[in-house]
Amino acid sequence: MGNFKELDVWKKAKNLAVEIYKMTESDSFKKDFSLRDQIRRAAVSIPSNIAEGDERFSNKEAIRCFYIANGSIAELITQLLICRDIGYLHESEVNTFLSELERLSKMIKTLIKYRVSNEGK
Repeated sequence: MGNFKELDVWKKAKNLAVEIYKMTESDSFKKDFSLRDQIRRAAVSIPSNIAEGDERFSNKEAIRCFYIANGSIAELITQLLICRDIGYLHESEVNTFLSELERLSKMIKTLIKYRVSNEGK
């Protein structure tokens, strides 16, 4: 608690956000500012909420932030699937991101379980 930069889940989420930013620099996204920006916001929200949650003083507040981070994962998955379906991304690119997002979601759920088990301590 309080040292989010040491959390593997935060590191992975931050690296994913950087990769999403790089991916959305491609020509497919150059003119679709709205979708590009929404994808970027969702990606940045994941590590941001993990960091915020880890810095909260109560487990209840932390858990809320972790749930928001997990919600942002669902949002990003949806956006990536839309990008695939409209031809902005190849299936293989999307699958790589989806695998990483599924791993992150499991890690966040584990973090939530840990915090729930330590509530009130």
